[in-house]
Amino acid sequence: MTEQDRERYSRQILFSGLGQEGQEKLLAAHVTIVGCGALGTYQAAALARAGVGTLRIIDRDSIEFSNLQRQWLFTEDDALQALPKAIAAERAIARINSGIRVEAEAVDLTPANAADLLTGTDLLLDGTDNFETRYLVNDFSIAHAIPWIYGAAVGSYGLTMPILPGRTACLACVYPEPPGGAQETCETAGVLGAITTAVGALQVAAAMKLLAGQVPYLGLTTLDLWSGRIRQTAPPEADPECICCGQRRFEHLAGQHRKPISLCGRNAVQIHERARPLDLLELARNLEPLGQVRANEFALRFFTGPYEMTIFPDGRAIIKGTQDVAVARSLYARYIGG
Repeated sequence: MTEQDRERYSRQILFSGLGQEGQEKLLAAHVTIVGCGALGTYQAAALARAGVGTLRIIDRDSIEFSNLQRQWLFTEDDALQALPKAIAAERAIARINSGIRVEAEAVDLTPANAADLLTGTDLLLDGTDNFETRYLVNDFSIAHAIPWIYGAAVGSYGLTMPILPGRTACLACVYPEPPGGAQETCETAGVLGAITTAVGALQVAAAMKLLAGQVPYLGLTTLDLWSGRIRQTAPPEADPECICCGQRRFEHLAGQHRKPISLCGRNAVQIHERARPLDLLELARNLEPLGQVRANEFALRFFTGPYEMTIFPDGRAIIKGTQDVAVARSLYARYIGG
């Protein structure tokens, strides 16, 4: 630790729970944040200010104006440019703390790239908005004995729970299947910036405690900031019959459940069934006679009728304006190719 570090983190070092030893561990730590929306932007900003040495930020999406109400690292200019969230986060963090390393990955986390993106980290943080990705993170966490911290928020309600492989229940113990029935989303129920910040803060506090070599509260914390109710339940017991941590069958990591998904609260479907590198400049030229096109080095945005398509260099596309996978696949085939 340098003298500059001692000055920068002096108030944190004074905190008895951390001290200089804890701060040194933070500076040496590597944290991966999966999803850089409301939870992920808070996590990234807070951990950058706390001095976590390396942050890897993974996010598949680009910035929209509706994000700005609760996603702390982004600006109106970022939304106008439709920058990928991971790239914009990396640039913002460089202005917050130039002394740490940020690895921006503007990609979709999949079974095919999980090993490349998640290996070599000390801790995984959940900033996602869907259970498919969470189950994938959970599989990787248990398979490689890397702790992760689950979190979610919608409306004024949120919850979080640390998952320590070999010590606690995993996500598949608590939710053997994704919650059924009609689920509230940010689009149907809205979301307060305060609840995403509160859940993110709980995740960051647990992360810092883990990175400092201590054990955070391991139960499930739920909170509703509108009613003021906060509840902590005892840590759930691991299920010896759990398909993931009990039987060690990593079906999501093996890609057995991979499919196009309707994105939470977005009235959109993501298509990413196979890698197919695209030349976005050539695609822009082909699409310009058919609708409005905006493109940069990171993504191409194409507007046609009631639909908006955001297309990425790896062939992935987010089709907004429908939650029907068949319609999304048809649009993808029509404008990008089968």
